[in-house]
This record gives sequence, structure tokens and C-alpha cells, in this order.
Amino acid sequence: MNMQVLVTYATEHGATAEIAENIGEVLRQAGLPTDVVPVEQVRDLMPYTAVILGSAVYIGKWRKEAVKFLEANEQELARRDVWLFSSGPTGEGDPVELMQGWRFPTAQQSIADRIQPHDIAVFHGALYMDKLNFLEKWIIKNVKAPVGDFRDWDDISAWAMTIAAELKETAVVPETQL
Repeated sequence: MNMQVLVTYATEHGATAEIAENIGEVLRQAGLPTDVVPVEQVRDLMPYTAVILGSAVYIGKWRKEAVKFLEANEQELARRDVWLFSSGPTGEGDPVELMQGWRFPTAQQSIADRIQPHDIAVFHGALYMDKLNFLEKWIIKNVKAPVGDFRDWDDISAWAMTIAAELKETAVVPETQL
């Protein structure tokens, strides 16, 4: 089976792009041909047998370009192996707990239900004051959001390794008996 994987993402300040690149590198090291491309640059899903889609999260919402990609490609994604991830919460502890149980944007949950992804992950994000505009800095100070890089690279790589193992398992063609 000829397998090609797409890791695509929407990012605000680059932290989600770095997560996507890490996932792509783990998949490549596992022997899976993988492209890592921002969602706004994806033109055609036909070459891909699997898609990993991720977005930065702000106030419980995915970036608009990720939502647009999800909506525009719902039918194509439903015919492929799909994994979804979000990045955003900062601080110590379980990212889902930090998000008060949030795993995926409510407004897009029905699309995810129809696509039936293999998994939906939530990863810690990174927040640097020097990358924020004045309004973002004001909001961060008022909500007292933890600042810094809280991404757990071991957790992200482990998630990518489980994807690689699952894809390689489904790509195995049983030997024909004579």
C-alpha cells in the first residue's frame, strides 16, 4: 500500500507549527512519507491516505483557517485516517484538566463526529509576551495566564509514535497463501 501522510496545522505565533513539525519528524523517522504544511497551503487531499490536523486554541476555539479547512474538506477527511490535535493551554498539569474538560471546539464537534477521527489530543502550548500584540498582552495580564513554553515534547512524540504504529499496522498486506 502506498501511504502518504499530511500533517497540517493553523498557528498564531508558531508554537503549533513546531508541534506539527515534531509530529511529522516522528512519522518520517518511522518510515512514513509525510508532508507538514499550513492549512492555508493545502490544495489537494487526494495524495494522502492519512491526515493529522491541528490548531492553536484561543478561548476554546480553533483558528479560523483550521475551521475553514475542516468544513471545506469534511467529506474527504471522512474517507481517510484522521487524527486531530489542539494546542494552547499553558501552565502545569494535564492540558485537558486545565481546559476544564475541553477536548475539541463545540461548534465543530458535529463535523468531528462525522469524520470519526482515530483520536483527538490536546497539548500544552507556548506563550511568549514578546510575540503578542498590545491587546493580547493586556488580556494575558488580566487573566493571569502562565507565560512560557509548556509543550511536553515527550507526550507529543509518543502520540505521533502511536499514530505511526497504527498506520504501519493497517498498511501491512497479509501474505497470500498458495
